[in-house]
Amino acid sequence: MAIDYTIDYDCIPKQQLTTEGIRERLKGAERAALIINQYREAGDMRPPSEMGYEFTRRTPEGAEETRIIVVQDVLNDAADLEPLTPHCVGCPANRTGNPFGCMGYVGYPISEAGEAWLLDRLPVPDEALVWLLLKQGVDNFQYDGQQIAFLRQNNDAYFEARRAAERRLGEFSLNANQVFEMFFTVGDIIPNHAGILLLFFRAIDRDIEADAIIHLTPAGPDVADRHPFIIQSEPYDDVTIRDLKGFLEALYIAWALNVNLLVDA
Repeated sequence: MAIDYTIDYDCIPKQQLTTEGIRERLKGAERAALIINQYREAGDMRPPSEMGYEFTRRTPEGAEETRIIVVQDVLNDAADLEPLTPHCVGCPANRTGNPFGCMGYVGYPISEAGEAWLLDRLPVPDEALVWLLLKQGVDNFQYDGQQIAFLRQNNDAYFEARRAAERRLGEFSLNANQVFEMFFTVGDIIPNHAGILLLFFRAIDRDIEADAIIHLTPAGPDVADRHPFIIQSEPYDDVTIRDLKGFLEALYIAWALNVNLLVDA
């Protein structure tokens, strides 16, 4: 399980296979490789056409539906991606530099270190403009974190910690449930919202004037000079921190391109 995201930049692969079609094929290819490896490690050398696995999904009506998937069928579907990979070379939305690098995910379970890392990036009262924006946003949109708290308390698959990390920010506190609600329960993230989130989590420099905040979006062609992405990967990052940094970078690219970041949590 994971929180999937996609930079919604129009391209030929998405036109031909759709965003969902590409993502399903990528996931299928990963799943097929895992199944094949499991068979081989068990000494089973049968071809993929004779391998299968159960796949359970929830229908729109809320019922669970289980199907038997043949690995070769999945590989056949994934083969549709190969002729489209040249379009990813040089694409401005390609975050990773790999084929279909406009797509990524934040994996579950979310680590305690990842929660703490996000909270540590929030503004304090000394950063008055952005801090006030954060406080107003939490109040106006009533981010209470209850949706995330329910997941945390009822299923160990989503979070390592049963208790959300919390940080005091002057006259109010914010916990990790509220932070994840801001990110992942609002649907697709439009550029205006993306720009503010980038400020909140110090993905771009917060030392800017009020007028610059007002005109933060659209980012403009000189965005890399005026508002560079300032988060760097570190060798000691745990998996969640690495994934969250990737998410914020994707959010930055979507904002810079003035397109939505599609989020499927």
